[in-house]
Amino acid sequence: MNNEMNNEINEIDVNDAETSDIFEEEVNLTRSESREQAFMLLFSKSFDDEPLEETIDDNSEMFVGGVCAYAQAVVSGIEDKHEEIDEIIASHLKKGWTLSRISKPSLAILRLAVYEMKYLDNVPQSVSINEAVELAKKYTIDESKFVNGILGTYSREISGKSEK
Repeated sequence: MNNEMNNEINEIDVNDAETSDIFEEEVNLTRSESREQAFMLLFSKSFDDEPLEETIDDNSEMFVGGVCAYAQAVVSGIEDKHEEIDEIIASHLKKGWTLSRISKPSLAILRLAVYEMKYLDNVPQSVSINEAVELAKKYTIDESKFVNGILGTYSREISGKSEK
């Protein structure tokens, strides 16, 4: 009986802790959480051609506190540089592969990471790659190695160009 009461008390404490974490996230998201929001928006956008503002509005209820500024800025930047980012990804695919062959979650993850690597100087390439691999582990079925391979090759290419 005492064990049952202790379990109930622990469950209440855990629930209270989870609730307070939710309100903290609303105010202050980590960069990983912000990236995850950006990924979700990109993934959602891959299913329709509505304007970015509508995609953000349609999905803002999914996030406690709405869509964070980082996710909005990154998704907007990706939309502006969409063709260039897709060319970079396509140039690193194996012969015979096209963007249409990549799953929607992996493509959204690749677009996010390539954008960060190419346009955001304040995000180390290794962080973009690691975060992309973690998103792929969470949201794809066994495609994290593929994502890592594409981004690793692109990272070596960028590093080689900057050393010359």
